[in-house]
Amino acid sequence: MNLSEKIIEKVKSLPESKQAEVLDFIEFLHYRTSPTEWADFSLSSAMRGMENENSLYSLNDIKESFS
Repeated sequence: MNLSEKIIEKVKSLPESKQAEVLDFIEFLHYRTSPTEWADFSLSSAMRGMENENSLYSLNDIKESFS
């Protein structure tokens, strides 16, 4: 068994939440060599899951009215 196969077997034995942490760490290792890619990765990681949140504002909140 080569190293990649050992890693895969170990990851498969973890709960899904821990598998997600492993994936985050792998992406961190991959992207830390490029500052631009790291910034994109960092932003996407920070925003993950927010697409399912309800908006606090509506279109009426951003419209400006003049009297």
